[in-house]
Amino acid sequence: MAKEICDVVCVDEEKVERVQQQLSEQNPLEVAKIFKALSDDTRIKIAYALSLEDKLCVCDVANIIGSSTATASYHLRLLNNMGLAKYNKEGKLVYYSLDDAHVKHLVQVAFIHQKEVVSVG
Repeated sequence: MAKEICDVVCVDEEKVERVQQQLSEQNPLEVAKIFKALSDDTRIKIAYALSLEDKLCVCDVANIIGSSTATASYHLRLLNNMGLAKYNKEGKLVYYSLDDAHVKHLVQVAFIHQKEVVSVG
């Protein structure tokens, strides 16, 4: 047998019930959508850039990720639609920022974790 699975079946009914109850009160599909939005290489670069700066205009984002403003705008709009980023228009410029501290923390923790996995593995 593979060493990644139990050799015998042993279920802790109390733990299973407790976790199932807590899980039933959550919306895993919506959480999965957040991770799906961030699973794109371009969007995670943008999210990381926005985690480093309070706000960036679309032109800055395009230059940071090495794309056209249309491509940057597309990905920023998707992040906005997913509730991960927000924008405001100042004169002729549109500035984006992460929606809140939770998103910033999520992105930064993911990058910290990735560095730790690389250094360990």
